[in-house]
Amino acid sequence: MAKDRKATTGGRTPWLPGLRWGRSNGTSDHDGPELRRDAWRRLVRRRAVFVLVLATAWVCAVEARLVYLQVVRHDHYLTLAAQQQESVAKVSAPRGDIVDRNGRLLAYTVDAKAIFVDPGRVTDVSATIDSLCRALGDCSATERTELRNRIEAGGRFAYVRRSWQVSPEQVQRVAALRLPGVGLQEDTGRYYPLGSLAAHVVGYVNQDNLGQAGLEYAYDEKIRGQAGLVHVQYDARRRSYQTTVNREPVPGGTLELTLDARIQHIAEQELAKGVTETKARAGTAIVMDPHTGEILALASYPTFNPNRIGASGVDERRNRAIQDVYEPGSTFKIITAAAALEEGIVKPYELIDTNPGWIKFPGRKAITENNGHNYGVLTFAESLVKSSNVAAIKVGLRMGVPLMSRYVHRFGFAQRIAPDFPGQSRGIWNSNLNDSGLASVSMGYQIAVTPMQMVTAVSAVANGGLLMEPRVVRALERDGVREVVAPKVIRRVIEPDTAATLRTILREVVEKGTARSARIDGYPAAGKTGTARKVAPTGGYSYTDYFASFVGFVPADEPELTILVVVDSPRTSIYGGTVAAPIFRRIAEASLQYLGVPPREGDATRLTVRAGDGTPSSARRVSADDRMPVTVPVGGIATMPDLRGLSAREALRVLAAAGMSAQVSGTGFVSAHYPEAGEPIEPGATGLLVLRRDPALREEALP
Repeated sequence: MAKDRKATTGGRTPWLPGLRWGRSNGTSDHDGPELRRDAWRRLVRRRAVFVLVLATAWVCAVEARLVYLQVVRHDHYLTLAAQQQESVAKVSAPRGDIVDRNGRLLAYTVDAKAIFVDPGRVTDVSATIDSLCRALGDCSATERTELRNRIEAGGRFAYVRRSWQVSPEQVQRVAALRLPGVGLQEDTGRYYPLGSLAAHVVGYVNQDNLGQAGLEYAYDEKIRGQAGLVHVQYDARRRSYQTTVNREPVPGGTLELTLDARIQHIAEQELAKGVTETKARAGTAIVMDPHTGEILALASYPTFNPNRIGASGVDERRNRAIQDVYEPGSTFKIITAAAALEEGIVKPYELIDTNPGWIKFPGRKAITENNGHNYGVLTFAESLVKSSNVAAIKVGLRMGVPLMSRYVHRFGFAQRIAPDFPGQSRGIWNSNLNDSGLASVSMGYQIAVTPMQMVTAVSAVANGGLLMEPRVVRALERDGVREVVAPKVIRRVIEPDTAATLRTILREVVEKGTARSARIDGYPAAGKTGTARKVAPTGGYSYTDYFASFVGFVPADEPELTILVVVDSPRTSIYGGTVAAPIFRRIAEASLQYLGVPPREGDATRLTVRAGDGTPSSARRVSADDRMPVTVPVGGIATMPDLRGLSAREALRVLAAAGMSAQVSGTGFVSAHYPEAGEPIEPGATGLLVLRRDPALREEALP
């Protein structure tokens, strides 16, 4: 039987599970056909269930994987697909122009090419860097290292140089190499056409075209514009086949400054000349309109070229006019005198005994007069002309600490007063003084100020007692709308009579006192010199390093300009009268001639020629009744009339009819006013009237 079964199966054991001959499957040759069929059915059923379970498990696994990929990891793979198939790129918006008060460009945006690298396509990093640097011709070791780091960091994009960092010739040489992974991109660069002119005011931008210093930083949001968005789609080989502009770039606004490029050039040129001639470490010069607070020039030396910012150091980029503080020395006696005269503590011709030429306080060396002089008995006015330390101290002691502290703050010291300048210093002031400390402050020590604070304080004396907010931005133009920044009166610090008395005394300082080097032919000048020891690094005061300064205004009778010059550590002389005053004179003389301010020749009446008439006629006052109405309807909006040529009383009467009030600066007739003629006004608003004794009258105002 066994041989028969083996013959039936060909000598092999049946392969089907559970199918065995004999009793192993529950049947035998002696079983009937029905039993054998039942066995086969059970076998097939078990096999079907097994296959079904296996198929179900496989389907469940596939479905689970699909759920994981399409639901759980949906966002991840969608992002990966989007990165491969499309991208959204920002299109830089051109930064707005920066112009001076006459529209001369100081900064603007140019279209050019930038050099970039795709690190993923660079096959040989060292060879690529070597080739790039040969084409550029001016790579530094630092730049090579930074470029290697950017490439080895991976990614899809990194700048080699932005458009303003390369010349067209360099771009052409790089393009001719056809290096793998290196390409050119349309870019916008910042260009400063006048180079270093007003660099400390304008500032500069970084590689991403974002402001880093000066007005570029302070007004970055307003002048950088809004970047556009471009949607780019790629094929399997990363070749773009469709580009869609989602948002057009919006150009930034134009910034109009109060600076006059010509006066700025004069100030920078004369300051550099003065610092070089005196072998000084550095210097600062500021030219301000005392009636409005407008800064016409701000120079700091040494300087830098914002087109080549990498070639400059921190010291050259430092804006000394608002960042550096110094002890002003005798120029601060103007503040001591203003406070004493305003409070009635001293009269101009009151006698002050300065004998024996020094004054002593416990715990310190005696304070002496300059050069060891003994001036004896002086009037207060004479003490200021001769810059007597003893007289200033005696007057300061009469005032006391609380009153001195009050005027320090009233004149704008120990506070940030220039909103257009980020990073400005507050200065240093400690009101916890004893008599010795008060004596030092009275003559300009133990108080640290910025040049901006000092020129602003003296401008208040020049304009009749109003502390004006110093500003360098005149207007911002965006989308065809010009937003004018009006002059702002911070507060009245002294009365006009006090200011007039002090102006007369300061004129004598230039005519007969320590500032005779500041005299200008044809233009009476007023001001004060200052010489102050610098604080030594080891403590105490240095005997070799000084700040030599001069601050004044011209013409003395009708001030047009307030000018401050500070020279740091001169070597040929230490005195403000011999170091800073000549620089003041040269800046003032050239600026007045440029502005067309006629020389003062006695009390001769200025003449005005009427159009079409060859004969001169004396200038006359213009009545308010001769002028245009106070409001001119323009679309239902009231506008400012032209008040130039009116007396202060007449101008105030016209403004009162419109429900306006005004601050008055100067004496004489209205030569300028804010809001300007034609600008919208609102009832209840406050304007500013700038007066001159002899204003130039408009042709249509003449008979």
